[in-house]
Amino acid sequence: MSSFSPFSKEELLPQEEMLEIKRQKGELFIGLPKETYLGEKRVCLTPDAVSALCVHGHRIVVETGAGDHANYADREYSEAGAKISYDIEEAFKCNIVLKVAPPTEREIEYMNPQAILISSLQLKTQNKKYFECLAKKRITAVAFDYIKDDHNTYPIVKSLSEIAGTASVLIAAELMSGINKGNGLLLGNIGGVPPSSVVIFGAGTVGEYAAKTAIGLGARVKVFDNSISKLRKLQNCLSAPIYTSTLQPKSVAKALMRADVAIGAIRGKNRSPICATEEMIETMKEGAVIIDVSIDRGGCFETSNVTTHKTPTFIKHGVVHYCVPNIPARYARTASLSISNIFTPYLLNIAEEGGFENAARFDKSLRNGMYFYHGILTNRTVADWFDLPFRDINLLIL
Repeated sequence: MSSFSPFSKEELLPQEEMLEIKRQKGELFIGLPKETYLGEKRVCLTPDAVSALCVHGHRIVVETGAGDHANYADREYSEAGAKISYDIEEAFKCNIVLKVAPPTEREIEYMNPQAILISSLQLKTQNKKYFECLAKKRITAVAFDYIKDDHNTYPIVKSLSEIAGTASVLIAAELMSGINKGNGLLLGNIGGVPPSSVVIFGAGTVGEYAAKTAIGLGARVKVFDNSISKLRKLQNCLSAPIYTSTLQPKSVAKALMRADVAIGAIRGKNRSPICATEEMIETMKEGAVIIDVSIDRGGCFETSNVTTHKTPTFIKHGVVHYCVPNIPARYARTASLSISNIFTPYLLNIAEEGGFENAARFDKSLRNGMYFYHGILTNRTVADWFDLPFRDINLLIL
C-alpha cells in the first residue's frame, strides 16, 4: 500500500545549498560644502578621512575654504584625493552631502532630487518650510544628533558634549584672569592658597567632563542633579571624591554664594530647568563666572541671555555670563576630528553594504538617525512638533 506524498522523488533528494550573493561594493560620491551658518567653524571630514575614503575608490568634492576655520587648507584636501570646487553648487550636487549645520532652503534647492543629506537637525531652530523643501526634493535625510549606536548612546552628541564640558572649565579659567577683566583668580590649587570653587548643574556627559577638568586643575567641585543614578555614576567614574546633591534651593544658594565658577549643563526634554534664580545670582561673588552650556535649551540660570563667539560675555549683578550656544565650534579642529572619526566608519560601511539603502536595512543606528526617507517624514518627534504626516521607517525599509 503506497502513501500519497506532496513531494516528488527529486524534491526529496538532498538539494544544492544556495548561498547569498555577495553584495556589490558601492562607490560613494560625497560633497563637503563650506559652512555658512553664523559661528559654525567645524567640518565633517578631515583630510586624513578624505584620504581613507579616496583609497577605497570613493569620490569627494570639497568646496574651497570648507576647512579653513578648522585650519585645514584646500591643498591638504587636494593632496588627500578630493576635488576642490570653486562653484558653490557643485558640492551640493553630489549623491551624499555632508554638513555640520542643516542646509538653508536655498542650499536644499542646489541639491539633486533623491540625494542623501547627513547633517545635524537642530530641531529647535527649524521651521515647517525646511521640511517641506526636503519633501519636495524627495531627500533622504539623516540627523547625526539622532544617530544612536548599539550601546544606546548618541556617539556624536556624546563626543561634542565631552568637548563642551572640558571647554567650559577652560573658558572659565580664561575669564577669571586679570587680563580678561576677571577677578584675577587662578582656577587651580596653589600651596597655601584656598582652591577655587566650581559648582556644576548636571551630572551627564557635559557635567562629567567639566568635573574631571576642574578636579584636574585642583578646584573644589560640587555637582547638583536630580538624578541619583547619574550622581552615583559620576562619583564612581571620577578619581577623587566630590560633593554631590539633588537640586535643593537652600543648598544651591549656599553653594553659589561661595562659588568662583558656576556651569549649567542640565538639558530638559523641551527646555532646560532654571537651577539658579536671579536672587541667587545676586548673592554670588563680584567677578564670579557663569558658563551656561545649556543656553541652546533656554539656559540653567535665570539671568542667561544668548551671546555669540564675537561677543561671548556680558556682566549682570557683577557676575560674568558666558552664554554661547555652540561651544565646540570654538575648538573647531578638535570637534572636526571627533565628528570625522565617527563619520568615516559609517561611510565605509555604507559602501561595503552596497549603498545607503542596504546599509540602512541592516544598520539600526542609521535608521535611528533618519528623519526623511525619499521625501517621506519618518521621525515622530518632528511630525508632532510641526504637525506633519509621519510614516514608520521600519515599514518603508524591508
